[in-house]
Amino acid sequence: MKNLLIVLLIVPLLSYSQKVYPVEYSNLSDIKVYVVDYENQSDLKVFKVDYPNQINSNNGLWYFVDYPNQSKKKIYFVDYPNQSDLKIFFVKYKNQSGWKKSKKHLMY
Repeated sequence: MKNLLIVLLIVPLLSYSQKVYPVEYSNLSDIKVYVVDYENQSDLKVFKVDYPNQINSNNGLWYFVDYPNQSKKKIYFVDYPNQSDLKIFFVKYKNQSGWKKSKKHLMY
């Protein structure tokens, strides 16, 4: 139940905002993110794109910007899963990105 609540709170934060900037301190972040080791542990599968025009919706395509004022969301990478708001897994190919099927319906 707690995970569902977290997802419901996180989805609006990430909607239409895939330009992200990693911050050094958790109090500066909008979202705390944990990178999992296995795809089935993640809430969102993320693919890092090379150009900002490659992102169009909330489908796991992230563009990392150079400056905080260029981002829509500031993220902080935590060390432990229980500290995170969102668990992600970085995928190798663009077509693998997206929300976990069980949570995908929550973004619409």
